[in-house]
Amino acid sequence: MPEATSVGALYLERLSERDLRLLGEDGEGAARLRAAPERILERIGSPEVYDALFAPWVEEPFVLASPLLVFAVLLAQSARELAERGHIREWIGPGRRVPVFDVEGPRAFAEDPLRRLFLAEVLASYTHVASGSLLVRTRRGWARRRFSELDPLRLAELVEVVPPAERPIVYRRLGDLALFLTGVFPDHVDARLFRPVQVERLTHLLGLELPEPDGALGLLERLGRHAYGRAAEAVGLAPRGPAAPSPTGLAAVLLEMPERFADARRLLFALTERHLFPQRERWFGR
Repeated sequence: MPEATSVGALYLERLSERDLRLLGEDGEGAARLRAAPERILERIGSPEVYDALFAPWVEEPFVLASPLLVFAVLLAQSARELAERGHIREWIGPGRRVPVFDVEGPRAFAEDPLRRLFLAEVLASYTHVASGSLLVRTRRGWARRRFSELDPLRLAELVEVVPPAERPIVYRRLGDLALFLTGVFPDHVDARLFRPVQVERLTHLLGLELPEPDGALGLLERLGRHAYGRAAEAVGLAPRGPAAPSPTGLAAVLLEMPERFADARRLLFALTERHLFPQRERWFGR
């Protein structure tokens, strides 16, 4: 696990003054938290802060704290819950869940505060989503191409038209979208999400190989692993030899996401089932 002070400093860079005031304890102010960033991790994981945001009388946690802190607190709470549970529910189809006793992967992912920060940023980024259009040059001249951060195919099509320096951003966002959809909205990820022609287009754009049909969720998981891997390669994070320095901070989490995607997805689904389900439609995609 990364050193608490360094991870706390990453949280500190991202939290607002309002967040720091909420995290304060017994008059502890923002200045004290800045002087000891490791205290931020302790406070995010404390039951007192969880109760301050999610007590029955709290109608809207986003009024009290930023989305990043709200999700960081929920992920810390999920880590505590997973440490005590012998099974979690697994999504197997719209409206269908089964208990699974293999919880070690999601539990280990949740134990790392750096991984939790990575997931908190993913969740917070979907409280407001971007969409629009841009002009691209085609063989027939200029054309307007629409995009949406919630549409995997439209987002993947940007790989063809953005400058090479911006492709890592598109790949990273594709990985985030695949993780978000499969972890938070799996019931929406069924056969209707992709028509066969869209699957063909998506796999062609990204160079994906699908040896056998495995449904929309399986396609998105493959897409997420692939996109995170391409994002890491594009920004020079992929290992290039035994002497290459290891990435640190959130870059280290990005590098491991192709292998740990399923653990992250299952953690997000456990969090969704326990905490997000009633608020999903209200909190995301605004």
